[in-house]
Amino acid sequence: VNNAGILRDKSFAKMELEDFRLVLDVHLMGSVHCCKAVWQHMQAAGYGRIVLTTSSSGLFGNFGQSNYGAAKMALVGLMQTLALEGAKYHIHVNALAPTAATRMTDGLMAPEVLRALRPELVCPAMLVLAHESAPTRTILCAGAGSFEASHITMTRGIHISTDCVPLADMDTRLAEQLPQLLDRQGDAVPDNGFVQADMEMRKALQKLH
Repeated sequence: VNNAGILRDKSFAKMELEDFRLVLDVHLMGSVHCCKAVWQHMQAAGYGRIVLTTSSSGLFGNFGQSNYGAAKMALVGLMQTLALEGAKYHIHVNALAPTAATRMTDGLMAPEVLRALRPELVCPAMLVLAHESAPTRTILCAGAGSFEASHITMTRGIHISTDCVPLADMDTRLAEQLPQLLDRQGDAVPDNGFVQADMEMRKALQKLH
């Protein structure tokens, strides 16, 4: 369970690059080093469970946390790839986005809010993600006794053929059809990074026929 973290919150305009790098080093590289240390042992054992700690600040953004958000979303990318590479070794890799009172939140919230956000109310989600029967490539959100799942999805999108639209005009046509492209009806959770290219090629080839 990778849970090391620090905060160096400032708006991007006021943030020093040193603070950006420091947050990335602790959150992202700290998790990378820990995962690397156990990875070969899990491969040899043919079993493993890894939980990475992401955040709603990474999944959805948060003002003043460009460094923290970038690091936390990077951990989701790490989870996605490690889960694929670990599958044949029965290594399951998941991510937890907790909402909890910690030393990082001291003095930032009212006492009654801090009581509702007791860390132990996040633990059930962590235990499920680390259990023998755990899913893999799953992002769970947890806080104050509530639990949700978050997904990175891809819309069905559109295809613009250069047979019909000159390349120089494609951006204009794309802008016109942006609402259709953004329509989330029928969106999907891709199995891997090749799904995008595969879907794009299939749409292009359908146009040819």
